[in-house]
Amino acid sequence: MRWAIDHSSREALPLQIVACVRRGVASGELAVGEQLPPAAQLAEALSVDRNTVLAAYRRLRDEGVLEFRRGRGARVASAVTEPAPVVEAAQALVAVARRHGVGSHDLLRLIERLT
Repeated sequence: MRWAIDHSSREALPLQIVACVRRGVASGELAVGEQLPPAAQLAEALSVDRNTVLAAYRRLRDEGVLEFRRGRGARVASAVTEPAPVVEAAQALVAVARRHGVGSHDLLRLIERLT
């Protein structure tokens, strides 16, 4: 898989790594079950801090794209089905709804009415 990030871009480095993985999964370059490079190895190859790679991997894990197994590293858990901006917007919407006491059932009804 081709890992390409732009150090001069305004987009945060972890988000660029997330986008690389998402593109790899969506294109079939990364298959479900395939192991990603260890964070330290990828960080060295991309000339970024190890924590930058770990932040990207954690974000993908939280979205269900990756899974971590002790001693086995990060593996592709599922195919990418939702674009990252949609996931991010949905997460923000859920957070706002919770702050205002709107439950998931009511939130779903609202979304259905709007679509």
